[in-house]
Amino acid sequence: MLLDGIGSSETVREWTRTPARRLAQAAARRGDAEAGLRAVYTAYAAERGSGYGWPKAAAVAAVTAPGHPLTVAWCGDSRAYLIQDGAAHCLTRDHNLRRVIPPCAAHSGGSRNVITSCLGACDSDVEVKSRYGHPAIEAVSRPVGSGRLVLASDGAYEPHEDAGRPFADAVAGDLRMAARRFVKDAVCRSIAATTAVDPNRPYADNATVLLAGLGAPLTR
Repeated sequence: MLLDGIGSSETVREWTRTPARRLAQAAARRGDAEAGLRAVYTAYAAERGSGYGWPKAAAVAAVTAPGHPLTVAWCGDSRAYLIQDGAAHCLTRDHNLRRVIPPCAAHSGGSRNVITSCLGACDSDVEVKSRYGHPAIEAVSRPVGSGRLVLASDGAYEPHEDAGRPFADAVAGDLRMAARRFVKDAVCRSIAATTAVDPNRPYADNATVLLAGLGAPLTR
């Protein structure tokens, strides 16, 4: 489970810890990522009414249990990748304007920085789908085999994606060391890219990644 708070205020950072715990508990108790995320999403929607002005977060959750498939659910633009046989397979589709308005020959597409669904919002699946073409929450399931699961915030995966770096290579090796390396590289790439545009305003988005081994031990 990974949450990426929307905004950089202390309020958002402190709030994000609570729904993170709630989501982890809800998904684990139900043994299903979608059921857990929907329960927490619905609870916040009921608590908040209009939802205006409250902290929010992109969220992605994954659950595995003996004898059951891997389930992944998300709202927002945090992603889940499955690394198998040296290749990275993205299991999620971003909830942002880039998905709603894809790039084409006539224009560069919608902004990937404007998300279209998130935890803490109050819109239903029907409302979000009528506005953006996708529901508030989406989910997938996959058979559990050997490999590696990667959950990443946009600040973690975008710098690697923009640089064309293979994800499978970026998360190879020891889990703890790979996670630290992945985040450090993302931050360094973000700072270098923003400094090239304006040397006086280096910037790096929140970069968070979670790595987990699946099935049989990986050969290193």
